[in-house]
Amino acid sequence: MQEAKYYKPLDHGKVRCNLCPHYCIIEDGDRGLCGVRKNINHHLKTENYGLVSAIQFDPIEKKPLYHFYPGRSILSFGSIGCNFTCGFCQNCDISQTTVDDYPWLNHYTIDQILSIAFSDESSVGIAYTYNEPTIYFEFMMDIAREAERAKLSNVMVSNGYITPEPLEELMPHIDAFNIDLKAFRNDFYKIQSGARLKPVKETLKKISTAGKHLEITNLIIPTLNDEIDNFREMLSWIKTELGEETVLHLSRYFPAYQMTIPATPRKTLDSLFELAREYLPYSYLGNINSDQGSDTHCPACSSLVIERTGYSTRISGLDDSGHCTQCHKSILKYYKP
Repeated sequence: MQEAKYYKPLDHGKVRCNLCPHYCIIEDGDRGLCGVRKNINHHLKTENYGLVSAIQFDPIEKKPLYHFYPGRSILSFGSIGCNFTCGFCQNCDISQTTVDDYPWLNHYTIDQILSIAFSDESSVGIAYTYNEPTIYFEFMMDIAREAERAKLSNVMVSNGYITPEPLEELMPHIDAFNIDLKAFRNDFYKIQSGARLKPVKETLKKISTAGKHLEITNLIIPTLNDEIDNFREMLSWIKTELGEETVLHLSRYFPAYQMTIPATPRKTLDSLFELAREYLPYSYLGNINSDQGSDTHCPACSSLVIERTGYSTRISGLDDSGHCTQCHKSILKYYKP
């Protein structure tokens, strides 16, 4: 347990957490919505500092990141808790719990995590993932600074629900982001995730403006966020505000946690994927039992440059600097052959 950052003491023993746009006002002895930031004697404490629920090497494509050192691995770890309440969460066992209710946490020091990260020669760094890393902000920041000094890359897989000041502190130390853009309607965020769309859009714009590597994941849930006109509006916004070379992953939904809607039909995914490619050439399909929609083609000459089968990646059309071998267009900024 450690003193939290980004909070303000209020009257009558209360505190206001300023880490995310919920701005929780927390009574003494209570936790915020995330379940891991607790008011103890008028001080906000982060209960999950140094506590890890899972740690392992993953293919970087699993984050998913397709344009950030493809074919390499990355040390991935997470803790517990989340500042969203999604009824379709696939990691609900660690996201919708507290330190009191999850007995399988293990304590890791920063040095231990860095040592593990260096144990795999194919690894490019550390990914903060599995549950929402914003809510273990202090631990993530401390690791990220040391990883940066050690020439390791830092990757954040997040819902993007963070206030501007902590994001500005974090930004210089994170090399790549995958942000869940869960829908493009505020009512979806309010009803399904207990949050708002606008702060996520602001986060995406700040990441893009800062020149950080950004990929977006959109989980397609039947009847909830698969309406074609709204999807087209989202694509247009991404292209205009973030750039047409923004990487977009369309992911298939399966019933999980509290949601029993049947899995996304393949025909829905295919039609949305075809539409996405009209706006964003680097669009991909994920969480499906097929390799369709996983390859990378040069948007200038249509040459196949990266072939993917599951999490197996073969670089077939890039030179050593990440340019297309046919037309020399720059495809990857982050690439090690």
